[in-house]
Amino acid sequence: MSRSRSDRPDDDGSEPLRPSDHVDGHAAPSANADGSVTAPRLGPIEWLRWGWRQLTSMRTALVLLLLLAIAAVPGSIFPQRSADPNGVTQFRADNPDLYPILDQIQLFDVYTSAWFSAIYLLLFLSLIGCVIPRMKHHAKALRARPPRTPARLSRLDDHRTTELQLSADADVEAAAQRVVDLAQQQLRGARYRVERYDARGSLSVSAERGYLRETGNLLFHIALVGVLIGVGVGGALTYTGQRAIVQDTSFVNALTDYSSFNPGRFVNADVLSPYTITLDRFDLTYQPAGTAASGQAGDFVAHVTTQQPGEDEQTGEVRVNHPLDIAGDRVYLMGNGYAPTITVRDAEGQVVFRDAVPFLPQDNNMTSLGVVKIADGLPEQVGLVGFFYPTMQELETGAKTSVYPALVFPVLSLDVYSGDLGIDDGTPRSVYTLDPEGMTKLAGRDTDTPSIELLPGQTTALPDGLGTITFENANAPDTVEVTDGTLQSLSPTADYDESVKRYVSLSIHHDVGAPWVLLFAVLALLGLLLALFVPRRRMWVKVTPVGKTLRIEYAGLARGEDPQLAVAVAQFADRHRESVEAALAADIAAPAASAGDGPDGGAVAGAARDGAARSAEPAPAASEDTDPAASADRPPRSSPKVD
Repeated sequence: MSRSRSDRPDDDGSEPLRPSDHVDGHAAPSANADGSVTAPRLGPIEWLRWGWRQLTSMRTALVLLLLLAIAAVPGSIFPQRSADPNGVTQFRADNPDLYPILDQIQLFDVYTSAWFSAIYLLLFLSLIGCVIPRMKHHAKALRARPPRTPARLSRLDDHRTTELQLSADADVEAAAQRVVDLAQQQLRGARYRVERYDARGSLSVSAERGYLRETGNLLFHIALVGVLIGVGVGGALTYTGQRAIVQDTSFVNALTDYSSFNPGRFVNADVLSPYTITLDRFDLTYQPAGTAASGQAGDFVAHVTTQQPGEDEQTGEVRVNHPLDIAGDRVYLMGNGYAPTITVRDAEGQVVFRDAVPFLPQDNNMTSLGVVKIADGLPEQVGLVGFFYPTMQELETGAKTSVYPALVFPVLSLDVYSGDLGIDDGTPRSVYTLDPEGMTKLAGRDTDTPSIELLPGQTTALPDGLGTITFENANAPDTVEVTDGTLQSLSPTADYDESVKRYVSLSIHHDVGAPWVLLFAVLALLGLLLALFVPRRRMWVKVTPVGKTLRIEYAGLARGEDPQLAVAVAQFADRHRESVEAALAADIAAPAASAGDGPDGGAVAGAARDGAARSAEPAPAASEDTDPAASADRPPRSSPKVD
């Protein structure tokens, strides 16, 4: 056989139609006499194009995703202003030298820092640049026809051959047409896209399915972009606030009524959704004393009443991990404690302070720490700091503690300070701490006056004739017993159940991006499942009449790893052979003979028979017809599974 023009070398021995950098091709013209190659100069446009290609490569996207995960680590190590402003303040007090350095590199605002936002935006652009070209390519592939049938199906690993011997009076062409029609119907029923390719005396059908695999891959990447948008936009429109509500008091959803408030970048704190929440009661049970779990809290629930403008009041419950939904906000129960009602009167008997003051629990037995600040009404500013013990017991060291969290023997112990509270200069101060610097300690340790100790319903005098202080009994607020404020004057025989009000710590969270993030996360999971479990397959069935015999070939090819492809080809071949035998029963001279009886017999025998045929034939043409595109669909001999 004569060689084609592409196979004939030029006079210099090179192949004329090979690329210039091919081993048999023409040598690339050199710009230098010594044979070196000078790279072309890149202008600004070329550099921008190169940078965009690098940014939108999958390798860059993976690197940026890894960098984003690493950049988020400091957010879990250092307290963040958006979530724990008190923690940042405490870190500053504990590390005065290190704090300015960390604050300069925004380690207390990780998720809004410039470097985290840069990684975030680059990842966003990289994903967009990856997805858009793939979407165009996938849309084009969905509109394309299945590839042409390869000339030699026997070159594929997953291949089977069956022969049908027809009777002498059978119409071979009609029988071959019927065999291919049945294959086409069955493949279409198996949700393949099919296309007929008949040429050179053979009839064939090409089928393809599994485009959902690439669809799922694209859906996964698009969903990741959606998650990034949801987190970014949602974070800018999200706000979180905290507030402690004492029993029988209300909270109004306004900026001035929050203990702490952390708005997003685009949140207008002046137009929050209007509503009120009133704490009716807080139910809490403790394991009885003497049991293995003594003092541990059981079920606890905050019973609240909510109201929105123009609507009737509604009752609700707030439990741990069961938030209350109202006006687009979610109200979470974060903690609880005791709020002793304290009344302070001046020397004339006028009330200058009366409030239920939340005390912060310090241990599981509800030993609680609290602060009372009296800025006006007395000759000088007074600060009270001390502990509340629901069930007080004195230790051998003389220290006091609570041995049970319920109200069995509730004692309020306070130290008294006078002087400047540090609130007149406008500096923000925490209501839960007292800075005694510059103040005079009037009662407590290291003074001549012991700490004030009161039971519910008792009152005593303040030092230096400042007035009196009363620890009110919530069950009997009008009952007052005057004492000297010492432990010896206490009367532990009364029933103190519900004598002290409870409070709950609520977190109000408004997140418009959460539903969208959840939606895109579900879509990402769905796309990932499709990309992992939907196989991309091509199937071919070719019928070649040889005299009164029909030679039927089955072959399959997968894009990527598909361990079930051989089984799928064998099962389809068996089903198709059964349907052919039923449809052509009158034209078949003998039962269909499969080339091999074992599970791999057809493939082995077919491969052996085709191998013998190849040894006696010249090099085959690229495909069934003269279309050059057919050769692109035929896998190379050394890698039969590469599409």
